[in-house]
Amino acid sequence: MKVPVSWLSELVDLPAGITVEELDAAFIRLGLEVDAVVRPPVTTGPLVVGRVLEIEELTGFKKPIRYCQVDVGEESPRGIVCGARNFAVGDLVVAALPGAVLPGDFAIAARTTYDHVSDGMICSVRELGIGEDHAGILVLGRDGYTPGTPAAGVLGLDDVVFDLEVTPDRGYAMSLRGIARDLAAALAVDWRDPAALTPPAWSGEPAWQVTVADPERCDRFSVVALEGLDPAAPSPWELRRRLTQCGVRSISLAVDVTNYVMLELGQPMHAFDRDRLTGPVEVRLARAGERLTTLDGVDRALTDDDLLIADGSGPIGLAGVMGGASTEIGDGTTSVLLEAAHWAPTGISRGVRRHKLPSEAAKRFERGTDPEVTVVALARAAALLVEHGGARVVGAPVDLDVRGPRPVIALDAALPGRIAGVDYPVSQVVDVLRALGATVDAGGERLAVTPPSWRGDLTDPADLVEEVVRSVGLDEIPSVLPSVPPGRGLTERQRRRRSIGRALAEAGYVEAPAYPFLGTTVLDDLGIPDDDERRTLITLRNPLSEEAPALRTTLLPGLLASLARNLARGQRDVALFEHGSVFPGGLTGTAPVPGVDRRPDDETLAALLGAVPEQPWHVAVALTGNREPRGWWGPGRQVDWADAVQAARVVAATAGVELTVRAGDLAPWHPGRCAQLLVGDRVVGHAGELHPRVVAALELPPRTCVMELDVDGLPPAPVQTGPHVSTFPPVLVDLALVVPDDVPAAAVDAAVREGAGELLESLRLFDVYTGSSVAAGSKSLAYALTLRAPDRTLTGEEANAARDAAAALAAERTGAVVRG
Repeated sequence: MKVPVSWLSELVDLPAGITVEELDAAFIRLGLEVDAVVRPPVTTGPLVVGRVLEIEELTGFKKPIRYCQVDVGEESPRGIVCGARNFAVGDLVVAALPGAVLPGDFAIAARTTYDHVSDGMICSVRELGIGEDHAGILVLGRDGYTPGTPAAGVLGLDDVVFDLEVTPDRGYAMSLRGIARDLAAALAVDWRDPAALTPPAWSGEPAWQVTVADPERCDRFSVVALEGLDPAAPSPWELRRRLTQCGVRSISLAVDVTNYVMLELGQPMHAFDRDRLTGPVEVRLARAGERLTTLDGVDRALTDDDLLIADGSGPIGLAGVMGGASTEIGDGTTSVLLEAAHWAPTGISRGVRRHKLPSEAAKRFERGTDPEVTVVALARAAALLVEHGGARVVGAPVDLDVRGPRPVIALDAALPGRIAGVDYPVSQVVDVLRALGATVDAGGERLAVTPPSWRGDLTDPADLVEEVVRSVGLDEIPSVLPSVPPGRGLTERQRRRRSIGRALAEAGYVEAPAYPFLGTTVLDDLGIPDDDERRTLITLRNPLSEEAPALRTTLLPGLLASLARNLARGQRDVALFEHGSVFPGGLTGTAPVPGVDRRPDDETLAALLGAVPEQPWHVAVALTGNREPRGWWGPGRQVDWADAVQAARVVAATAGVELTVRAGDLAPWHPGRCAQLLVGDRVVGHAGELHPRVVAALELPPRTCVMELDVDGLPPAPVQTGPHVSTFPPVLVDLALVVPDDVPAAAVDAAVREGAGELLESLRLFDVYTGSSVAAGSKSLAYALTLRAPDRTLTGEEANAARDAAAALAAERTGAVVRG
């Protein structure tokens, strides 16, 4: 919200000599963040209001040129050459006389041009630095200023504009009226309410028939009709200047007036061309198949949740958002129907998001407007159109008002002090609430507070507490840091998660967090079957994107999207990881909505926690390209499924557990290159190469590999103790075993470890061989065993005995045969 100080000073008795910096501080104390302070462009030298007395059309040049006699308040007029054609004799303009310096260091001097001496310049708003329009010079009108008047005050060159960031809960501050009220209370000065006017006693029958079919979403709808408007009447300069300062483009008198009243009172309005209306006006929901072309020229398909303003021809406006093109005010409009209404904020917000159609009116309606000022706004706008456009009101206004009584909030007067830690006397709490416009019935410590009509956001005692604290001053709250309880650090779960992240980073992976939302399309791309539990989604009621409305049940969609984005930016060898919560769907209870005036009881807390879905912590990696770079040492090595399995082993080792790996089959992995990750008999994840169809659907390189593992599915790790380091030499023994192809290496590993016994220090599979020297349907697994005793040097017989015992147990359990 942009606020010119000159406009604000007409409503608030600002203290004499108050500075821009002091106003800035006052806004901040009120909780209105100052985004920027816009100061006017610097102009020096004589800049005055002038009246055009004569215009001589110069001929014989390539473009039309005019030589004008301009009265600038001196004994004789000045002759000025100008190429613009949007002004006439009698118009008031802004003249920069010789010696003036305009923005951009543009110095003005008398000079000969087009065979005439131009003794100054008639200026456009762009040349003055107060706008971008340079199609013609600035015309101030025909009355209101005396030639020779210094133009700085007329143009607002001595004005300052505050650009304020208004929080969504304070819609009243989207107007000069609301800001003036707050600022006056903060500075303890008087102010004038622009809405404190009595509408005229318009007589006659209503000029238009109006009905409201949905009073729950529109509890007040007011219209007034005017006729005899001069379609050529320009908006007065003062009105145009204030609109420009507030960032609103001037269009026409009727539209400018509605925008001006919106900025002043906070009540958006709409002007319809009465001659283009057909039959009675109705406020209703859209019907199936209806469409509306809005003022921006877009043809929009409507839904049954869209609230409309309609006439006999159909929809003529999207209520509270934007009007329709069929009844738009045009260059020839002489009859106008002004509309001002109070709409339910939630419905307006849904419509804005659905149609992607933000507007200045919608910004105010979705934050909440004052339902008391609809008729006042009509009276203010009608008076401006009568004064500047020659219009006259036809008949009495229509005001359909079905509002109920405002709620009364019970407030403990000591509550603000208890929450803020500041002693607020009861009298101070009452004074603050009354200064905000609330009606307060004080009966000791218990207050009955009726919020003002413009504060629809005040619904609970906590809202009133916030207003008391904010109005007295947030800087009055003492800053006391809480004492940190000793003896607490990271939990075991937190340490495990952080350690896993560090371990993957040290292994060459880069963390790439993604948004935890997905849609069914990406599950289709991953080839997830319809009966897969990952298809059971928790859908958000108010998603950030309609394309991704559900919480993720797997980390792979976001991680693979990050992988694709890096590849699109020219990366070729990419290894990414992410760890975070996933949200498997399922039946959950309905969460209660606790009050905000006290801590929820144990039963409510249990119900809240019972309605929260499970959120297991997963870790996933995705990698493609070369795992080992190419160089003088060799050609490099491309990523394969074993690298994804190794990433899982890194995670498990960091968590202090050991994984078992066996063949698996789960989308989106390639059935023949998918490893199932187990701890004991429990499957905790999968790793391997993506299915070719998935790679093609996601436009990823062939043989891209991924791994996903349920970290919360890993058992707690035992307390780690340092290993005993033997000072005796190890014995290195190799053992090659031939087993059928369908025997997993993990089963052979387990048998060898158990058979070798306590002397086995480490076991490593260093070769898998299939070839002519191995029978068909079999494979050779070659292991390196490190044997060591803690208290002696092993003999050859002991080492051979351990190796033979390992081979024997492997033969018993897996059918392994020692390879000769």
